[in-house]
Amino acid sequence: MTQQLWSIAAMAEAMGAECIGPLPEGITGISIDSRTIAPGEAYFAIKGDVHDGHAFVEAALNNGGGLAVVAQSHRAGFSDGRPLLVVPDVLAGLVDLARASRARAQAQIIAVTGSVGKTSTKEALRTVLQGQGETHASAASFNNHWGVPLSLARCPSSARFAIFEIGMNHAGEIEPLVKLVRPHVAIITTVEPVHLEFFSGIGAIADAKAEIFAGLEPGGAAILNIDNSQFARLRKKAKAGGVSRIVTFGENAKADARLLDVALHGECSAVHADMLGHDVTYKVGVPGRHMAMNSLAVLAAAMLAGADLALSALALAAFRPAAGRGVRRTFELPGGTVTLIDESYNANPASMTAAMAVLGQTGIGPQGRRIAVLGDMLELGPKSAELHSGLAASVAANKIDLVYCCGPLMHALWDALPSAKKGGYAEDSARLESQLVAGLRAGDAIMVKGSLGSRMKLIVSALEKNFPSGADADDLTV
Repeated sequence: MTQQLWSIAAMAEAMGAECIGPLPEGITGISIDSRTIAPGEAYFAIKGDVHDGHAFVEAALNNGGGLAVVAQSHRAGFSDGRPLLVVPDVLAGLVDLARASRARAQAQIIAVTGSVGKTSTKEALRTVLQGQGETHASAASFNNHWGVPLSLARCPSSARFAIFEIGMNHAGEIEPLVKLVRPHVAIITTVEPVHLEFFSGIGAIADAKAEIFAGLEPGGAAILNIDNSQFARLRKKAKAGGVSRIVTFGENAKADARLLDVALHGECSAVHADMLGHDVTYKVGVPGRHMAMNSLAVLAAAMLAGADLALSALALAAFRPAAGRGVRRTFELPGGTVTLIDESYNANPASMTAAMAVLGQTGIGPQGRRIAVLGDMLELGPKSAELHSGLAASVAANKIDLVYCCGPLMHALWDALPSAKKGGYAEDSARLESQLVAGLRAGDAIMVKGSLGSRMKLIVSALEKNFPSGADADDLTV
């Protein structure tokens, strides 16, 4: 039997809601999507940028929803026979419910932010902690003004651990969210030049990330990347904000969680680390130096939350990337296979560099090539052309044979590439598909990456449509 998440009485009290119609005793979950709502869940009719959730209330209830939370301004549109909780504003009601969820929580709570690696770090923490107690974590990248309260309101009172991803692209966005979550441990994975369209420089980005200290519980710990250029600035902000414990990770000899050695393989990484005074060797189930580095923050957070270090380190071998963030698959071609690394979810200069490093470590067949398919990186401001053309250095450093460029911003990289490495260029991903598909051959390894707005997922879908899938990707012989 599905466990009750909230009683109706507790929900109504938390949100100051009016109860209408034949309400159940409680709900089993919370949904904002009428298409995927599960039986017994509450549907919150949030007004988004494109759609108003009130238009889908009837569909949500007809699909098995236990009740709908609607705004007073839309109350007249529903009959008294429908199960409703009526609030002044639906998003504000969700925030109120999230606040009540935090008040009842017994979990050790970890919040994760950073320019790169938020979702992967959050998912690695989920992998590490779920074997040591009931663990709740944000779904997908629910890290904004509605995603964080939704994730917090969904947290069961019985959870031992809870992990929340907190994102931003403007100053002032993190602080209200972290004050809602009130974590015991806060991680900043790194600070890099992203969202530069909205910031004066990387120092301003660091200041925005440092807002996470504003909600840290008294006696809580901040975990910071000691190798990052903004470390001193972040540490100063943490101390000024009253953070009593700062734990560092990185390769620096002074790091509390220090990377001693790493062996990078096509499918995984083997790590040797000094973890807060404990010597530990473990495997991370995804490739890349950046993942090995972030695993230090993961294990440090797990230890601070009371988890067992040995069990946590062992669990990292089972970690797998989230969709669009490094998932691998193979496709059958005459004479062999092609390996695809799907990094299509999002991109910035730091994550592009990391993804190309992973491609450089990926095995290829005897006649195969390493191919990068790169879409525009958005929100980079005046330095956009420079940051795009600068990727040519990573192409050269990582033994990448061909580059396909997609979008007007990525033309700066196209112009910077030597002619031998130019695979193809198009203004948009739909027009790049045929060039890429026609140019593939057995043994190739392809990495597809770009900002979400560049729609690089279309390239991945085109490969899935044109070629039959093989087994899970394994390292091929170089």
